[in-house]
Amino acid sequence: MATQTQTYNGYCVKCKEKRDFEGTVEVSKTGMNMAKGKCPVCGTTVNRILGKAK
Repeated sequence: MATQTQTYNGYCVKCKEKRDFEGTVEVSKTGMNMAKGKCPVCGTTVNRILGKAK
């Protein structure tokens, strides 16, 4: 998997708004690729599911 930081758009549950965040791609326990990073406004962890891992 790429460990580069990229910009993604995800929903912050604390701010209750969609935010652009810097994140890295990780594989979840269920085998899905997800972008994981911090909300630039409040600092809460933001996740975006990208699809099945290969």
